[in-house]
Amino acid sequence: MEPHKIVSREEWLAAHRAHLAEEKAHTRARDALVKKRGALPWVKVDKTYAFDTPDGKKTLAGLFAGRSQLIVYHFMFGPDWEQGCPGCSFLSDHIDGALVHLAHRDVTYVAVSRAPLEKIDAYRKRMGWQFPWVSSFGSDFNFDFNVSFTPQQEAQGKVFYNFETQDYACDELPGMSVFYRNENDEVFHTFSAFGRGGEPLIGTYTLLDYVPKGRDEDENKMMGWLRRHDSYEDGVSGRTLAQEGQKAGACCHEAAHK
Repeated sequence: MEPHKIVSREEWLAAHRAHLAEEKAHTRARDALVKKRGALPWVKVDKTYAFDTPDGKKTLAGLFAGRSQLIVYHFMFGPDWEQGCPGCSFLSDHIDGALVHLAHRDVTYVAVSRAPLEKIDAYRKRMGWQFPWVSSFGSDFNFDFNVSFTPQQEAQGKVFYNFETQDYACDELPGMSVFYRNENDEVFHTFSAFGRGGEPLIGTYTLLDYVPKGRDEDENKMMGWLRRHDSYEDGVSGRTLAQEGQKAGACCHEAAHK
């Protein structure tokens, strides 16, 4: 860390009062942005998608679990991957505690990956998560919502991601799609976020933003410090990166979250 200016308590209070005005302006600006997000147009989902779930095949409407609002987190876990993305795992560590509160606000949360259900179930058990997680293996769902990409797209070197055409980065990228189901069982796509758009779900980042060292990362090493929660080399978990076969930057998570 660079040396910080040390001042009297009176100077400290004056500086923090001035900063608080900016914090409040940021909060009001965020509230206004949320209102604009809620006013965005919707599009009807006419295509039928099938998902493998622990309770058998379900359609997109079936994932709502009787509620009218659905958040789908596109978890990076391809069919031939041995484990889920470290960045998506980091985000997912923050989800379980919110599930009961979401349910009481008429919202269902589901993670979707192209990995077969047996791989998903094994990895979820390893991580100790409880949130619903289903497989879109064999479905066009991930491709249609621009988070999975074909070998042909890789060969072309360009994909449509985060609402624009950009260079190919990985066969799987993260995202979040939101849907609404009406009384006629019609489903509408209301919102999507990609890249760092899912960052507000990561409470650890919020806490790091309060401390002097902050996130201690930049664009050249974004999330480079990150490990799955059972894979840190600090003796807490009893496991090492060598045992996990994990490298920093695995699963394209650095590029995916820019």
